[in-house]
Amino acid sequence: MRSRELTPDLIAPCGANCGICVAYFGYRMDGEKRKHSCLGCRSRQSLCAFIKKQCFKLAANQIEYCFECTVFPCDRLNALDNRHRSKYGMSLIENLKYIRDNGVEQFLKYERERWGCPNCGNVICVHKQICYACHEKTKNTKFNV
Repeated sequence: MRSRELTPDLIAPCGANCGICVAYFGYRMDGEKRKHSCLGCRSRQSLCAFIKKQCFKLAANQIEYCFECTVFPCDRLNALDNRHRSKYGMSLIENLKYIRDNGVEQFLKYERERWGCPNCGNVICVHKQICYACHEKTKNTKFNV
């Protein structure tokens, strides 16, 4: 099993924490195991880097995070944020503001607390609300938007 340590390279330009994503854990949304785990939105093999694939500034490596853009938050990010708020109780825009104001290391500390499994200390999947290390099914109610 891959290490579940949350690191800066797992924070996507849009503010998503790839380290808590079902694809990163190696599963599909239907619960079936994937052939290959996603390596995160910043990897070359990314399966879902939605924003980066459609943003000139990110694709050209002119900015690292969406909050560095003059049109932050753009329509595409707002749509993605609305979906994450309604489905998963988290805001990508709020994540980005936190990173902008406090730095990525402080954000990772916050995320470790927010998404830590109360049973074993590993990471809870945001999409399935399960810790794949100990299989504890939990509803993460900490820090909901």
